[in-house]
Amino acid sequence: MPRITAHQAQQGFLTIAQNSTVDYLRLAYLQALSIKTVMPTSQYAVIVDKATGSGVNEQYRKVFDYVIELPEDHAEEDNWKLANEWQVFDLTPFKETIKLESDLLFTRSIEHWWNTFRLRDVVLSLGCRDYQQQPSRSRAYRKLFDDNQLPDVYNGLMYFRYSQTAADFFNLAQNIYKDWPTIAKSLRNCTDDKPSTDVVYAIASRILGVEQTTLPGADFINFTHMKNNISGWSDSGPWNELVVSELDLPMIRINNINQYHPLHYYDKQWPTDEMIRRYEHGLF
Repeated sequence: MPRITAHQAQQGFLTIAQNSTVDYLRLAYLQALSIKTVMPTSQYAVIVDKATGSGVNEQYRKVFDYVIELPEDHAEEDNWKLANEWQVFDLTPFKETIKLESDLLFTRSIEHWWNTFRLRDVVLSLGCRDYQQQPSRSRAYRKLFDDNQLPDVYNGLMYFRYSQTAADFFNLAQNIYKDWPTIAKSLRNCTDDKPSTDVVYAIASRILGVEQTTLPGADFINFTHMKNNISGWSDSGPWNELVVSELDLPMIRINNINQYHPLHYYDKQWPTDEMIRRYEHGLF
């Protein structure tokens, strides 16, 4: 199990922030603020490319415990930078890692989840929830999964620990990214030139064993997904134009419904500077 960096802490949260047309570093900063608000002793790491890393200022360093530069950027020419996801196993500073997409916020502590995660070496989220906190039944974004009988996993929130199982999982993910043109031809109704991380991890999970990479009995390990059709809305406009959202730190309410699960807000334009200032005011 080769490693590029040495583990420096037992556990923590990790995201990748590679700026493109979206300032993912800003989103990672907001995410770290939300984590530190509800889990003050938690550690947070962000993986960046060289260009994105140049934007890490002193304010960001107040909440980033680790800033890790990619040793090799496999997504340098891509706008949607997913091809580096498999590198998290080698780059995490933690023995146990909760890996997140950067557009996900926390409204309450999930520290009690660690004990459940430890039942497996790798735990992928299964399914997602709508803003009413109910398991979503929408399959609008999951046709490729259904057509190919792939597990309904989401990489937006996942756990792994330093282990052979995790090493095997991320090695599979690397190979799937690398061999995607060939793999895509073997899938039913697949027209994607490049794979999403959800699809890559679903294929890796099926190969390695769904029972080794998920915890179906722990149905709370997932998040609220604000992509429109999850809640039965059309994709014609941003979700925040369809409902009212409000921040009452640490809680976020949507149409007056408390969001107790981590909130994957999806729309990168939704977080405002005022929202960030309110988090900062609560911490500093």
